[in-house]
Amino acid sequence: MKLKLFGREYCGLCTVMREQLLAQAAGRFEVEWIDIEDIDELEALYGELVPVLTDAEGLEICHYHLDQQALDVSLAKIS
Repeated sequence: MKLKLFGREYCGLCTVMREQLLAQAAGRFEVEWIDIEDIDELEALYGELVPVLTDAEGLEICHYHLDQQALDVSLAKIS
């Protein structure tokens, strides 16, 4: 499963969520990092919600902080 993490390089919360995801990704899922800073459409969509984690279909799993329970539920749907 491929997850998408939307955020900004200078965002502390984004860095924390990215590190948390990468620490547990091995063999379970992939994480695609997308910096919204220079993408007007994504900036308008996510703005101050970053970091935003979505599944492959673009459904939001969580934002601001990693919701482990929501991530586990999302991963279980494809298992």
